[in-house]
Amino acid sequence: MDGLRGFVSDGRLLRLPARQSKRRVVLAHLALSFEPGRRFPEKEVDVVLRAWCAGGETDHVAVRRHLVDEGLLSRADGVYWRSGGWVDVLG
Repeated sequence: MDGLRGFVSDGRLLRLPARQSKRRVVLAHLALSFEPGRRFPEKEVDVVLRAWCAGGETDHVAVRRHLVDEGLLSRADGVYWRSGGWVDVLG
C-alpha cells in the first residue's frame, strides 16, 4: 500500500507520520494484526505492538494509545478489541 511507504518496512513500523491522515492509514494497517470479534488482554496487545515497533522510532504504548484514539481498537477493564479499520473479506 502506497501510504505505508517510508513508515512500514519488512513488517516493522519505522515511525508514525505526523500528518493525521497518513497516520490513520498506518494505524489501520497495524490494526489488521488484531482479529475482529476477538478480545485481547493488554499484555497480548503489547506483545503484538512491541513486535511492530522493534527497532523503530515509536514505542508500543504510544501506538496503542493512537489505535484507541483513532477508534481502531476499543478497551475496557484491560481488555482490547478491534473496533475499526479494514477487514479482509477475501483472505
